[in-house]
Amino acid sequence: MDQAPGSPQGPQDAASLPTCYRHPDRETGISCTRCERPICPECMVNASVGFQCPECVRNGSGTGHAPSASQPRTLAGGTIAADPRLVTKILVGLNLAVFLVQLRLGDRFTDSFDLLGRAYVPILESVEGVAEGQWYRLVTAMFLHGSYIHIAFNMLSLWWIGGPLESALGRARYLALYGVSGLAGSALTYLIAEANQPSLGASGAIFGLFGATAILMRRLRYDMRPVIILLVINLIFTFGWPNIAWEAHIGGLVGGVLIGYAMVNAPRERRALIQYGACALVLIAVVAMTLIRTTQLT
Repeated sequence: MDQAPGSPQGPQDAASLPTCYRHPDRETGISCTRCERPICPECMVNASVGFQCPECVRNGSGTGHAPSASQPRTLAGGTIAADPRLVTKILVGLNLAVFLVQLRLGDRFTDSFDLLGRAYVPILESVEGVAEGQWYRLVTAMFLHGSYIHIAFNMLSLWWIGGPLESALGRARYLALYGVSGLAGSALTYLIAEANQPSLGASGAIFGLFGATAILMRRLRYDMRPVIILLVINLIFTFGWPNIAWEAHIGGLVGGVLIGYAMVNAPRERRALIQYGACALVLIAVVAMTLIRTTQLT
């Protein structure tokens, strides 16, 4: 005999329903799509397909959200680290270590890795430069310095500006900003400066951090005057002090502003694509400038 809608279940039907594994007194017809244990409505967690139990969701073993999905994030979407200045410390340490090597090995080492378009280098007794296929100079020059004052000024700037920026962006995004901004400064120097003019220093990358800091402060509606004053002072030194590669400063600053804007303003649903896409676009510009200048010099 058919059972009318709303009529009580028979003993056989009731006995066939399992009980929730977390609440044995509750019958249920739903099971976890991952472990297949029965779960009641209180224990059901929506997954991309069906429902999961709290343990599978907590362990990230099913198709639902992994534990990392609920981790706190920085403003730019990066993971909040236990030491928010770790990358800045490593960069400062690396620059200092390379400077010690410079002091130990002398000009031969420096002239082998500084940024040079194309020129005869007496100490090496050969024609050297990026145009000679030494593209690594675009990178290595970012970690070389010409004097104690030079490295002291750059490392203090890196520590003061880099630490808070790393905390706001997260390690990966901060490192991408630093590296790509530095390369933008090197590429613009290679493109514009005299081919026989050597250049070195972390200033391009640090000016990139300046630019990104200004964008971040504007995004947070902070008082912009301190960072603007500091940036103006640095630009005065850039154009008013002799033997400073202003091209690296401007290239790094422009790269930092572009990448920084993408980092802090990208919509959440396409955040990583836009952020790293901006880095890729700046890198494409770096490659283009390098190829153009190489064609001119060869």
